[in-house]
Amino acid sequence: MTEFRTLCDIPTQLQAEYRKSDQLLYKSGAEWRAIPTDDFCGRIRDAAMGLARLGISRGDRVALLSENRPEWAAADYAILATGASVVPIYPTLLPEQIEHLLRDSGAAAIIVSNTTHLEAVRSLRGRLASLRWCVVMDPPAALPEGTLSWAGLLESGAGEAASRPEAFDAMVAAVQPDDLASIIYTSGTTGVPKGVMLTHANLVHNVTACCAAVPFVSSDLCLSFLPLSHVYERMVEYCYLYRGATIAYAESIDTVPRDLQDLEPTIACAVPRVFEKIYGRVLDAGAALPPLRRWVFYWGLAVARRCGVVSRQGRKIRGQLRLQQALADRLVFRAMRARLGGRLRFFVSGGAPLSREIAEVFLGMGVIILEGYGLTETSPVIAVNRVDTVCPGTVGRPIEGVEVQIDETGEILTRSPSVMKGYYNNEEATREVIVDGWFHTGDIGHLDERGCLVITDRKKEILKTSGGKMVAPQYLENLLLTDRFIAQAVVVGDRRRFISALVVPSFEMMRSYAALKGIEYNGMDDLLRHPRIVDLIRRRIARVNDRLARYEKIKAFRILEREFRPEAGEITPTLKVRRKVIEERYRDRIEEMYAEAGPPDPEAAAPGDG
Repeated sequence: MTEFRTLCDIPTQLQAEYRKSDQLLYKSGAEWRAIPTDDFCGRIRDAAMGLARLGISRGDRVALLSENRPEWAAADYAILATGASVVPIYPTLLPEQIEHLLRDSGAAAIIVSNTTHLEAVRSLRGRLASLRWCVVMDPPAALPEGTLSWAGLLESGAGEAASRPEAFDAMVAAVQPDDLASIIYTSGTTGVPKGVMLTHANLVHNVTACCAAVPFVSSDLCLSFLPLSHVYERMVEYCYLYRGATIAYAESIDTVPRDLQDLEPTIACAVPRVFEKIYGRVLDAGAALPPLRRWVFYWGLAVARRCGVVSRQGRKIRGQLRLQQALADRLVFRAMRARLGGRLRFFVSGGAPLSREIAEVFLGMGVIILEGYGLTETSPVIAVNRVDTVCPGTVGRPIEGVEVQIDETGEILTRSPSVMKGYYNNEEATREVIVDGWFHTGDIGHLDERGCLVITDRKKEILKTSGGKMVAPQYLENLLLTDRFIAQAVVVGDRRRFISALVVPSFEMMRSYAALKGIEYNGMDDLLRHPRIVDLIRRRIARVNDRLARYEKIKAFRILEREFRPEAGEITPTLKVRRKVIEERYRDRIEEMYAEAGPPDPEAAAPGDG
């Protein structure tokens, strides 16, 4: 392999060592189309030279606002090749949020995917003195002043490359490991988004360490559907291309079930919500089977769970359980794996804690989920499970070159070459999180006897009841989300006498349940108020409560009529809960729950449950 100094070396290595006819795949109409390695690298060169011709150079910042597509990857490498740094922006952000990121980063140019994003940027340009150019991938018929089409950028760059054939290589060679590669803004769960400065060296270290831990290979076909504007999917795609694997871009998150079957990928990265939905569909399919087949299905799931538990404990599946696993594989598991394409080597899960129950069931069915952990500030991976040692309930061991320690408060600290340079334009915030070389993650956890990292919650989100009990809300929320009738949940109870929950049901399951039970209703709001639906959710929560200590039990709940949405500011683009926003928005319902609960439970503060 060529020397890996900067991210710019990845395209160079692709051409030198792999040269595939299908480096990237994308859907056009009803067909999947391939982009060969040479074409992809040629587009990177032409786009980089086109940007250089517009005056983009080392030290500049260029924003990238687009859905996942081949042009996103080409634009990313092209910006890096000029020596500039990439400022990725989620395509779902509102104009005022986009304006903040462009102003704070001082972006000199922005590359957008379509006319909707172009119009959003045009409305802001008069207030952004630094923004000189806008490039649009799918341009309108008439381009506004200061705007260039993607095709026009490539054409301009191709002409420049032809007249100065040595210029591109010289430009790439000038990029140094300590140069800033990207400013990635945090999702702002606890305040104003901060710009995380990641150097080429930060990301190169994370890519090489992850590739040493996770066996990506050139023959892999990898399905991409998480936003490339998030560091998780972006770094993983650096890994894919570093190993020469093929990347297929899903049309959207909604097409993933079909894409899995059409493409039969070997690897896909997802967040826990995706696995929760897959698990929910599995349960729905089983519930619809005739009685005998339904019994076999649920028996198979029980076998899968037992197998997953045994594997998690590091023991071999033996004896009667081994025979049951073989029979369940023939009767149940093979069909489940076929729904995922049939060739999947493993999933990677990150972004939030994955339910242990889901991880164990999938593992028992022969579907490996490698749960990992990290933050934008750590480029991002800190720890990840390995294919040969999957430990559900943990995020695996730290990757090579990454140190982890737990301080006296239970907070996870880390030190490595992957830790960010700092927050852009915010030295005070940088000093708060990096102390004596250790980055303070803000997460609470511990290392188990195998050296695997267990995450319990966010330090700032631990709830303390009025009885003095400490409750981890994410743990309870993850338990609730394993139920097929519950789509989203937020647990509240800080400084309150008990724990309660705001529950967003699965509206599809509500309709199915109403049809099955003959419940008549006028619209979804009417259905969600029906006593039998309220009782259904109460019984589902009771099942969760059976697994909890007294002080953790959810003693009141309210059913909400709509999902939490990024555009409403209630969750981040990566689906993390903005707890303070939700608690403020639903303050009346929360107060109502506690007002209706009656006098305090005299045992709420009793010792012995913690």
